[in-house]
Amino acid sequence: MTDPTPISAYPRVVLPLPTHRACGPAWRCDDCGEPWPCPALRAVPTDAARRATLIPEFSRITRQAIRDLRGQPGGPDPVAIVRRFLWFMPLTDAEARAVALRLR
Repeated sequence: MTDPTPISAYPRVVLPLPTHRACGPAWRCDDCGEPWPCPALRAVPTDAARRATLIPEFSRITRQAIRDLRGQPGGPDPVAIVRRFLWFMPLTDAEARAVALRLR
């Protein structure tokens, strides 16, 4: 029987480039060191079908990122975090703000 206890409170996300992953609280790419999701991950094409598969996982990740990043000195505000982590969705400022409020 395996131990169900996670090793980290921050699960690693591997989508869709296996070496470009990250976890909180810093949310930096393990491969290139850029803020995650990094430019390499953002460059992967996201058609409607891929977006549909990304939304649930990235919404969960965005919630954790808001908790991790919003209080850091000089850190991004929740709206910027939503836009960063849900880059594949064309969100207006008002929509990003509404998502941030819902995920907090």
